[in-house]
Amino acid sequence: MISRLLILLYAIVSYVIFTVSFLYALGFVGNYVVPKSIDRSIDVGNPMDLSVAIVVNLLLMGLFAIQHSVMARPVFKRWSAKFLPPACQRSTYVLLSSLILLLLFWQWRPIPTPVWQASGIAAWLLIGVHWLGWLIAFASTHMIDHFDLFGLRQAFVAFRGSEIPGQSFRTPLLYKIVRHPIMLGFLLAFWATPEMTVGHLLFALANTAYILAALQFEERDLIAEFGATYQDYRRRVPMLLPRLFGRRTEDRQPPRPAGASQ
Repeated sequence: MISRLLILLYAIVSYVIFTVSFLYALGFVGNYVVPKSIDRSIDVGNPMDLSVAIVVNLLLMGLFAIQHSVMARPVFKRWSAKFLPPACQRSTYVLLSSLILLLLFWQWRPIPTPVWQASGIAAWLLIGVHWLGWLIAFASTHMIDHFDLFGLRQAFVAFRGSEIPGQSFRTPLLYKIVRHPIMLGFLLAFWATPEMTVGHLLFALANTAYILAALQFEERDLIAEFGATYQDYRRRVPMLLPRLFGRRTEDRQPPRPAGASQ
C-alpha cells in the first residue's frame, strides 16, 4: 500500500510540474506575462553573440527532442520496465520532459531581430490562430485520454490494486480529421504570430523539423501495435493537414472500431 501511495504521489507531482511547464509555454511562445519569453528577457546584461545564441538554443531543443523521442520508443519502455514499475513509467516520461522544457525556458537566448510584423486585422487573425492552436493541442489530449497520456490514470489504477489495461485504438472528433491533432495544434501555436523574430523563427523551424521526424517513428510504432487497423486509418485520414475538398469515395466509409495513441 505504501509503495502504491508513493507511485500515486509521484504521478500527481509529475502532473503538477507538467501543468506549470505547459502554462509557462503559453507565455513563453506568445511573449505574455512570464519574465523570460521567446523574444524578451529581464536580463539586461550584454547581449550574447548571435552564433552562440543559435547554438545554445539548438542544443536546448535538441536535448528535449532526444529525451522526448527516445523515452517514447517501445524498446526503451521494455528496457526501463526492468527497474521502473509500469504504473510510473509514463509519469517519469512526463516529469523528465517537463523539467527539460523548463530548462529550455530558463536558458533560452532571445534573438529579437524582426523577420516580419503584422498589424491590424492580420495581427488579430494570427493571434486568433495562435490561441486556436493551443486549444486544439490541449483539447485533443482529452479526446483520447488526457489522464492516461500524462500518467495519472496508471497510478490511480495501480493504487486500487488493479491491472493497468492495454491501449485501445479510437478515432474521436479531431482524430477523424487528422491523425495527429495535438501536433497540428502545436504547429499553429508556434507559427502564428504577428511579430516573427529570428529567435522565434529558429524555434518554429526546429520544432517543426522535430515533429515531422518524430511522427515517422510514432507512425511506425502504431503500425506495429495496431497493424492493418492503423494502416487503414492512415489511408483514410491525413497526418497533419485536413483535406479541404472532401475525401475520396472509399474514404467515406465509416471507420472501423478503433482508436488513436499519442
